[in-house]
Amino acid sequence: MHPTSPHPTPPDDTTTPASGAGRWLRRYGPPPATGEAEATLVCLPHAGGAPTFFRGWPALLTPALDGVALCYPGRQDRFDEPCITDMTVMAGEVAAALAPLAERGPLALFGHSMGAAVAYEAARLLHTRHGVRPAHLFVSGLLPPHRIRPGTRHLKSDAALAADLLEQGGTDVQVLADEELRALVMPAVRADYQLIETYRHSPAGGPLDVPITAYYGQDDSRTPAATMPDWQLHTHASTETLSFPGGHFYLQEQRGALTSDIRDRLMASL
Repeated sequence: MHPTSPHPTPPDDTTTPASGAGRWLRRYGPPPATGEAEATLVCLPHAGGAPTFFRGWPALLTPALDGVALCYPGRQDRFDEPCITDMTVMAGEVAAALAPLAERGPLALFGHSMGAAVAYEAARLLHTRHGVRPAHLFVSGLLPPHRIRPGTRHLKSDAALAADLLEQGGTDVQVLADEELRALVMPAVRADYQLIETYRHSPAGGPLDVPITAYYGQDDSRTPAATMPDWQLHTHASTETLSFPGGHFYLQEQRGALTSDIRDRLMASL
């Protein structure tokens, strides 16, 4: 239903913490010059993913956008921290980490698969707890929240989880073929599966007041085209849906077209 290219790897020496983001955010490439960035785009990975998934994105964005990526506990330089398996806890932690970024300008969120659910719930908490209204919410590869159903794959064996990852695409086959590497990544993968498979959308608080753009792969059976317009039920602002050729991880092949669309939509809304 959701995840997943596992990336709980050691720290990459090209990444640096984004200013004021503490443990949560990583920037690939130099920070923008003072006064250059007009907005911050925070990218949230899929289940089992890490910020390295978005390594190439900043180079594709205009210098007017400061592109940073979220690092969940249990991977990369947070490898020794316990994974979070509850959406309420995850969204609360993420919202608290992102709120200070809004002090320097507009803040937008992009999330893929599980990351889209975390981005949506964090956006709700940014408003209700921190008084921050994101400039835009970009969601990818995820059904509208009220359509997400419970799952039990997080209860299955490592072999079954690995097979599910391979079936979805976007996963490094060599990582799953190596027993030692697979043992390292599976705790984070299982925790993320549990987080999204036990997630239940609550209508409490009502819809957002944030523009939403929902992306999906044309061949992704997890996001039927007929269901995606229902994202409009989750905001009082405008909603648009856009499909790209490919499956659940269409954004790997369509990275240039996707980042271009995100850039144009976000800059137009500033």
